Amino acid sequence: MSRVAIIGAGAWGTALSIVLGRNGRHDVKLWAYEEAVRDSISATRINNAFLEGARIPDSVMPSGNIADALRGAGIVVSAMPSQHCRSLLQQMLPHLSAEILVVSATKGLEENTLLRMTQVITEIAHNAHVPCRVGALSGPTFATEVARGDPTAITIASTDSDLATTVQREFSDPAFRVYTSDDVVGVELGGALKNIIAIAAGVCNGLGLGHNSVAALITRGLAEISRLVIACGGRAETMSGLAGLGDLVLTCTGALSRNRSVGVELGRGRKVPEILAGMHGMVAEGVFTTKAAVKLAKKYGVEMPITDQMYQVLSDGKPPRDAIHALMTRSSKPESDSHAPQTRKGNQQ
Repeated sequence: MSRVAIIGAGAWGTALSIVLGRNGRHDVKLWAYEEAVRDSISATRINNAFLEGARIPDSVMPSGNIADALRGAGIVVSAMPSQHCRSLLQQMLPHLSAEILVVSATKGLEENTLLRMTQVITEIAHNAHVPCRVGALSGPTFATEVARGDPTAITIASTDSDLATTVQREFSDPAFRVYTSDDVVGVELGGALKNIIAIAAGVCNGLGLGHNSVAALITRGLAEISRLVIACGGRAETMSGLAGLGDLVLTCTGALSRNRSVGVELGRGRKVPEILAGMHGMVAEGVFTTKAAVKLAKKYGVEMPITDQMYQVLSDGKPPRDAIHALMTRSSKPESDSHAPQTRKGNQQ
């Protein structure tokens, strides 16, 4: 069996360990920061803190030591929250080599640098003169449903075609279908930015608004995400796929979405610090991504009205109803922007 290391034992990292462990082809090490998580998996084969009720195969072994987790691994999956990505990768660096495939399964942007997660990985490896083969795994996936074996489709994106086909082969099973793409920009930005729109969708629910509002939000949210993706060098067609429309619809409409749940509570009048304090260690990436997205849109001169309003709600305490009013009373314009920037070829690293 091949060795796979998963760094991060939250709900998503644990679900991926179940996928890789259940097919009988892999020896999986699951690195968990929390001692209680490691003890729970060792004693009961269940991660009671983050993925309660989902049995973890015996081929998955928890570890609290990064060197131990990475030893002998051919594939390393980065499944940590985006705000911890840089520091953990620095710890991982001495144990990586040119032969290891690094797969980012984190959907977010680094707030200070505005980098996507594969860019963070590549930058750290380059600065240390360590060759790095990297890809991004993204798509419409709730960890609970993946863990119980519901049919799921996802995308692995890399400009390294061998990496993409290897991950496709090693991760796929009858319940987990993996597609390949070379549009890393589109796949990563789609996965990160949809969380912002999902918070807005939750706000609609919390305010008691109906399906009209959410449908309009999803559609216009996809439009502004697509504008930024294209400006950054991604492709428009990626946004009609799993990592774009698929992930956006799931996260905006599914009750299991943590980002949507944050929005629901905002719509009900609760404040951000109170909401986050009640999440018990769970992470809603959209809260952290919104500020970076506003900066990135400004850098590229892209208009993102929904993202701007969500930033004002999350960071400035703007009442959600005022944000909706601001969106609905913007100056009139055509639905399709015929002057949108064209896809930049050769800029999809």
